[in-house]
Amino acid sequence: MKNILFILATFFSLSATSQIKKVSLQASGLTCSMCSNAIYKALQSVDFVNSVDANIKNSTFEITFKPGADVSFDVLKAKVEKAGFFVAAFVATVHFDNVKVQNDAPLVAAGNTMMFLKIKDQELNGDRKIKIIDKGFVPAKEYKTNSALTSKACYKTGVADESCLDKGIEKGTRIYHVTI
Repeated sequence: MKNILFILATFFSLSATSQIKKVSLQASGLTCSMCSNAIYKALQSVDFVNSVDANIKNSTFEITFKPGADVSFDVLKAKVEKAGFFVAAFVATVHFDNVKVQNDAPLVAAGNTMMFLKIKDQELNGDRKIKIIDKGFVPAKEYKTNSALTSKACYKTGVADESCLDKGIEKGTRIYHVTI
């Protein structure tokens, strides 16, 4: 019984050692300020979003979150797409406290399962920018180039399968592929 409690405490402490502070999202397909306004309104409607600052010149949106909120990258991407546009770049600023990351190995960080690619094994501390490189979060050409970074099938699906199971990650879990 003590072992089960220890494992649960360890799992939750690993999940709690990181927090998403903000996201910088670049949209593509914008042609005017009305386009930017449509995305702005769509992002503002998300319940975990605290604020959105739009930069019309470079089609970026700086998004901050409500304290303690669970942040879903997929929800943000879906809001941009529902407004009629695409995500061209997605960079999250995450605060890490002694989180060990390994290349091509999944872990739970900031409430999301992430697999770091194209990195050296290291321990992350403080605020770090991570770029999501999954399909729909980068242009198609970049996604195709990044597919050479892993042989695991979960890069193509975004969902854990036998090739991506590790450290308590269950089959079917959403995995975000990221790089620093």
